[in-house]
This record gives sequence, C-alpha cells and structure tokens, in this order.
Amino acid sequence: MAGELPAGNHHTPEELLSIIHDISGMCSGDSSPSAVNAADAMFKKDCTDLVRRISLLTYLFEEIKELNKVSESASASNTAAHSHSDSDSWSSDLVIALHSARRLLSVARNFRSNCSSDGAAKTIVFQFQCVTWKLEKLLSNLPYDNLDISEEVREQVDLVRTQLRRATDKYGFMISKMPSNELSHPLAQEINQVLGKSVSGLHKQHSCPENLSELANIPENNVGKSCSTYRAASLLERSRSIPASTDVSSSNVNDPESEEKSEGEVKKPEAIVIPEDFLCPISLELMRDPVIVATGQTYERSYIQRWIDCGNTTCPKTQQKLQHLTLTPNYVLRSLITQWCIDHNIEQPTGLTNGKIKKSDGSFRDVTGDIEAIEALVRKLSSRSLEERRTAVTEIRSLSKRSTDNRILIAEAGAIPVLVNLLTSEDVLTQDNAVTSILNLSIYENNKGLIMLAGAVPSIVQVLRAGTMEARENAAATLFSLSLADENKIIIGASGAIPALVELLQSGSPRGKKDAATALFNLCIYQGNKGRAIRAGIITALLKMLTDSSKSMVDEALTIMSVLASHQEAKVHIVKASTIPVLIDLLRTGLPRNKENAAAILLALCKRDTDNLACISRLGAVIPLTDLARSGTERAKRKATSLLEHLRKLQQI
Repeated sequence: MAGELPAGNHHTPEELLSIIHDISGMCSGDSSPSAVNAADAMFKKDCTDLVRRISLLTYLFEEIKELNKVSESASASNTAAHSHSDSDSWSSDLVIALHSARRLLSVARNFRSNCSSDGAAKTIVFQFQCVTWKLEKLLSNLPYDNLDISEEVREQVDLVRTQLRRATDKYGFMISKMPSNELSHPLAQEINQVLGKSVSGLHKQHSCPENLSELANIPENNVGKSCSTYRAASLLERSRSIPASTDVSSSNVNDPESEEKSEGEVKKPEAIVIPEDFLCPISLELMRDPVIVATGQTYERSYIQRWIDCGNTTCPKTQQKLQHLTLTPNYVLRSLITQWCIDHNIEQPTGLTNGKIKKSDGSFRDVTGDIEAIEALVRKLSSRSLEERRTAVTEIRSLSKRSTDNRILIAEAGAIPVLVNLLTSEDVLTQDNAVTSILNLSIYENNKGLIMLAGAVPSIVQVLRAGTMEARENAAATLFSLSLADENKIIIGASGAIPALVELLQSGSPRGKKDAATALFNLCIYQGNKGRAIRAGIITALLKMLTDSSKSMVDEALTIMSVLASHQEAKVHIVKASTIPVLIDLLRTGLPRNKENAAAILLALCKRDTDNLACISRLGAVIPLTDLARSGTERAKRKATSLLEHLRKLQQI
C-alpha cells in the first residue's frame, strides 16, 4: 500500500500531516449528486464524523512541526535525537492507524447496500469500531512529556479522544445487537480466519484487534470485489437463514438453488429519489435549514457555517469569493422540502413533524404555536431597518421566555445563527435582547448543540466583557447553561471566558456575581480550566467573598474553592492568600454547609503536606474539627474525622 511503512520507522510531523490532509479531503470527493444516486449514504455520517475527528489532529502535528523547527534552529541535536527515539513507536503506530482509517473511509463511501449483504455492513461497522478504538488508544499514549504541546492543543486532543471513545461504544453496541446464536461454530471459525478476530470478540465493546492491517487487503474503490469483506458478508448472510439448532454439516448452506430462492423471496422496495435541489452540496443530505450565501447557492446552514468558521471565504460549489458572509434563510425551498416529505410519507428533515418533535429517547412531544408568525419574526431579525430588528428581537426574547414549545419553534425557524450575529450589534438594546434570547433558548436541551454549532461562544464572551451589566449577567448565565455538556466546558474554557467571569465575580452586580460564580463552578469541574481560573485571580476574589461583611456569597465561594483545592497550583495560591485562618473560623461559626466545605478544603490542603497540617494545628483547628466530627453533616463528619487522623499522625512523628 502506498505510504505504508513498517512499525519502528520514525515519521515526521509532515508525513502525518500529509495523511491527515488526504483524509480531510475525502468528504469532498465524489460529492456530485450523480455520485450520491449511484451509492447509498449508509455510512455517510460515520465517514463524516471520522474525517472530522482526524482533521482536528492537524493542530497537534502543526504545533509539533513548529517546535521541531525551533529545536533544529537551536541545534539541540541531543534533545532532538532523544525525542525521535521516544516517538518512534507511537508515530509509526499512528501512521498505520491513519492509513487504515483512510482505506476504511474509501470502502465505506463506496458501499452499495443494494448489492451487498447485511453481513458486509456489519463487517464495516466492526472495522469502524477497530479504527476508532485504535486511534483513541494511541492518542491516550502520546508522549506529552517529550512534546512541549500547548494546553489548548492538549485539550483539543482530549476532546477528540472523548469523541472517539463514545464512537467506539456506539459501534460496540451496534455489533452486540447481533444475536449470539446467529453464527454456528464452523461459520464462526471461518469468519475468524477472515477478520483475524474471534467472533466472540465482536460482542465486546472494547475488544478490537491491536493490528488493523486486515484493512490493507480491502480494495479502495470496489467493495463488491473485496475478498475479506465479501467472504465475511457472504458467511454472515448465509448464517442468517440457519436455525440455531440445525447441524451445519447437514444444512443446505452451499446449495446455490437454495440461496437463489432465499434471495428471491425478499422484494426490495423501490428507492425514492430525492430531488437534487433538496440536497446540500456539502453534506449531500436532505436539507433541514437551507440558507442562501452571497453567490446565490443554497446549503444546509450547519455545514456552510462550519465552512465559514474554518476561515473559508469562497463558495464551496462555485469557488467564487463571498462578498459577504450573511446566510439568508431559503424559506421557499424549505417549504417545498417539507411538502415533498409529506407527499412521500418521509420523516421531515426538520425536527418538527405534524406538530410533534422527536425527543432524544425516541418518544414524541406535542408542540403548539404559530410557526408562521415566528418565521416572520425571524426574517425581520435580518432586516436592514434597525427599528424592525429591535422590535423582532424584543418579541423573540419575550416568546422564548414563555414556554418550551416557543423555544423549539424559534430554533426550528432558524433564529439561533441570526441571534448570534446580533450579539455583535452596536445597538445596546438589540445586543441585550439577543443574548437574553439565546439564554432562554438554551434552556431546551436540544438547542444547546445548535447554539454551539452556530459559533456563539466567542460573541457571548465579548458581551460578557463589554456589554451592559444586564447583558453581562445573562451572558454569564448562558455560559453556565451551555457548560452543562462536558465537551462544552473545554470549548468555553479555551475561549477566554474564565477571566471575564472572574472580573464579573469581583465587580459585578449581586446577580452578576451569582451568575459568574455558578458558571465558574461548573467550568472548573474540568481539570484543564482550574489553572485558567487561578491565573485569572479567582482565589483573591473568593477570599474577598469569604471575608465580606454581608456574608452573602460565602456558600458560593466555598463551593468553588472546594473544587479548586485538589489542584496543586490552587493549593499554593490558597495558602499564600492566608485563607487557612478564615477557613478555621468558618469551622466554628459557619452554617452546616459552610463547615462541611471548609473541612473539605482544609483536608485537601493538608493531604501530603505537613507544613499545612502544622499550621492548622497551631491555629486551633482541633476543637472545632472534633465538634464537627460529632455533630456535623455526614460528609462533614467524614472530612473532619479524616483531618483529625492526619493531625494525630503528625503529633506521633
């Protein structure tokens, strides 16, 4: 295989980048409508997701490449030699895994379900599991100690790993749905020889082969002629018609007439051809929210938005330069697609169908409201008239506050990307109402992803820094709402939001401080954000809250500090800020929850630190800790008892 190198050879970042760039371009190949009509889109989402995840690794290897240049210019030959030696194994394995991914993508993109068996599909699903599992494992073993990678890029790699892990679990679940008695023992053995993996391993979520070289034998452009895929598919297909109790040796598995009869019994429904104008030129899928760009071409909003967010300023279809980046809803086409779906009894691409929306658990929710009136309001959000925009966004804010149904309908009408654009409006009233509308919309879980997809975070952070106090309060609340999803914690933390939140915590209104505290607590659950918060001066702000005479935010300050106290850098700052005496005083005088958190923070500070233990002993912590161990909350009792045990051990030294 071209470019396939044996393990043990060192591979430069340039080589890895070249493979990644090849893979990144695979989703744009065969993108003509004729190609879509010729081949099914059965694995289209799997291919798109895998390409997107691998493409994100570009930043990692570009950074390694730049660091190598600096190293070479400094003539650090010893360091470079050491780095190469350590990276030989992982870079070679990664090259093999990426080649396997590229070949699998080619196979999956050319898969034809009308001439392939269910077994072939299951084989490809298994191969997707193998590739994603291997990539996740390799990324978890990156030698960061020898690679001076920035924190931001590390977080991006962590995000890719998380997505790969979830994908592995998904494929494992899909494979495990195949009944265990579907394969008889002799057939299982033959499939084992084909796939290089025991069939029992197919039913385990994480049982993927270490060596992905079996993918190298699959021709890239013809699934039908693939030896391993075709044989496994044939075996799995034939085994479906064999009862579990039937003896394979006496069955008619190899009877061609029997096979022909079996195939003839199943009549495949005639495929419905989707009009070409209804397909997004980027995703080649039926459009849900069609929008028009400056060149007059129409795309699915989420895909063209991603294209623009990546820094592209040309029309993907015509390659003409976009004179502006405004995305105008194509309501006429959207209406035609909706009507076509109704006429052909197809679930509409919009989440809303006949007044119902499908929820994540598969059930349906009834949605009531005037969708036409809402669509008219959303159109006015893009009006050239400032007054008309103001009126429309004010009404959207009001509607989004009233009910979940309105939040669903407003998002379905395509309001979110337009509202995100209005966050940068120079008109204060428009900006205030836009950020509050997004906050209201984010309450509905499904809208969180749409808001992130619209690239809202940087604009929300800008409002948090420079908006009116009300806008800053609502921007902080929006960031909290969005950060409830774990992957969003990483994105928001890397956006510069934390210093702006710390500033609001220090100088905001009472409500603004509460909103900032809630957002910071949630963001700091992610380990990578703790250092950012500390460097932004959060410890000083928290100590001020603890010693404030009003005592209005003691509970919030202790809750955030208890999350930070496990971080080594935070421990140093907490001690330097003379926080220990304040915490001991709270053990004596605080409310039950305050005492509980104060004890938890002191325990975190004193673990493996005899200096801090000696300090709390000198400051008279033993008596309040003893009282807490007797009469505190259950958690407070555990923390106080553990801390007293540490103090007793210190006295015995």
